[in-house]
Amino acid sequence: MLANLKLSQLLFLDIETVPEVYQYENMSEIKQKLFEKKVQYRLKEGQTTKDLYEQAGIWAEFGKIIVISVGFFVKDDGSEFRIKSFASDNENEVLHNFAKLLNSKYFQRSDLKLCAHNGKEFDFPYIARRMIINQIKVPKQLAVFGKKPWETPFCDTMELWRFGDYKHYTSLELLTNILGIPSPKSDIAGNDVARVYYEEKDLPRIKKYCENDVLAIAQVMLRYMGKDLIKNKQIVRVKA
Repeated sequence: MLANLKLSQLLFLDIETVPEVYQYENMSEIKQKLFEKKVQYRLKEGQTTKDLYEQAGIWAEFGKIIVISVGFFVKDDGSEFRIKSFASDNENEVLHNFAKLLNSKYFQRSDLKLCAHNGKEFDFPYIARRMIINQIKVPKQLAVFGKKPWETPFCDTMELWRFGDYKHYTSLELLTNILGIPSPKSDIAGNDVARVYYEEKDLPRIKKYCENDVLAIAQVMLRYMGKDLIKNKQIVRVKA
């Protein structure tokens, strides 16, 4: 697969999600009951449903997307890497603008592949589910209903690292460390996002964190392909 892959075919992406409401008590009574059913299998001895609510952002039914960052190579020689982000308190706006990007002529190419770390199990289905909830038409790149795994336009850096070991999980932070790539977690980590969003109200900080993840995913893919890493002078940050 990688031998025939061109850099310009890849649209790297990452998303940042938070619980739809910050506190468990702020959910409606019916939503609390539904959340309880959702997390029953994850409860450990001594834990309550409320204890797991800080993880609510990982489920599309109880979370929302506040940032989608994308990155792509303008040419196959990798000389320019563009990064663009969609960030807003209004999730519908984030999703609408991302869908508009995917539906633009440049990204309608038939050989385009969406690339994320653990994207097949998290980012791609999460975006599609939230689009349906927000009544936004799911772009064809994400509309994979009924398609076989090899027919989907997805590329997953975690899946590639598995080499067929389906039970294996490796974080992006660990991969960048062992592959000699600058860590994307120099400021905040995933479990800080909800706090930074709801308490510090610092969406720009979260957007920067998301963009760093996108850059790291692209760097990992370059390592897989045996190519040189992206240098700072090659990065162009595009305003949304």
